[in-house]
Amino acid sequence: MTNAGQTQASADTPPALLRVERLIIVASLVLIIALAWVYLASFDMAAGGSGDMAGMEAMDDMAMAPLSFGLLAAMWIVMMIGMMLPSAAPMILMAARIGKAKAEGGGPAFATAMFVLGYGLAWTGFSLIAAAAQVGLQEGMLSGDWAIRHGSIAGGVLLAAGFYQWTPLKRVCLAKCRSPVGFFFSHWRPGALGALGMGARHGLFCLGCCWLLMALLFVAGVMALPWVAALAGLVLLEKLAPRGEWIARLGGVAMIGAGIYIIIAG
Repeated sequence: MTNAGQTQASADTPPALLRVERLIIVASLVLIIALAWVYLASFDMAAGGSGDMAGMEAMDDMAMAPLSFGLLAAMWIVMMIGMMLPSAAPMILMAARIGKAKAEGGGPAFATAMFVLGYGLAWTGFSLIAAAAQVGLQEGMLSGDWAIRHGSIAGGVLLAAGFYQWTPLKRVCLAKCRSPVGFFFSHWRPGALGALGMGARHGLFCLGCCWLLMALLFVAGVMALPWVAALAGLVLLEKLAPRGEWIARLGGVAMIGAGIYIIIAG
């Protein structure tokens, strides 16, 4: 579409309507994120609110049930929604804004929903892998509390996550996540399928940025709410705070130090 056509499309849309659409998108994101955290908090309370490995006994029970993988996968999906969607909000709002400016069919709400769906599909794939890994760890007597007792494993995961914070791949993926304008300038695709693909692509960049941070949950305790919140906060700062790339690196230094300490102390 030409610049004149885009200008005309924007002119035809009252500013009040733009604000209403943006409010609907923001409210929807807040509701989804809030529901995810309510679920996480309810599970933590059911486990005694210990914030440590005590709640893993409930997960061990799940592992013995026929639907254990499905239950674990659902848990991981909800957890990823609560942890990752807040940091993706600027990218989602930018997708809606550009979609409105280009006056594409279906409206910004539908295109935004497709973008979020694509983003969620990327993290759903990760959640399925994580759930399968957790089932395997449980069946192999390697649940979270076992890892805590064996410092070489916990420390090794911390070291790996810490060093990854300094790698070129982390830097490239984080830069994509921190620049909504740059991302859409390079990867814009029109239509609903284009929005779905862009969401999935952004999800993959986000996954490349954070996958080893999520692996720390196997050390700290899957569904241990304080650690889930701490990692979610780190991800949020990395992506949205000024100089977030240095926050990521400093976090890496802290992880490396913690890993060395755990290995030595263990």
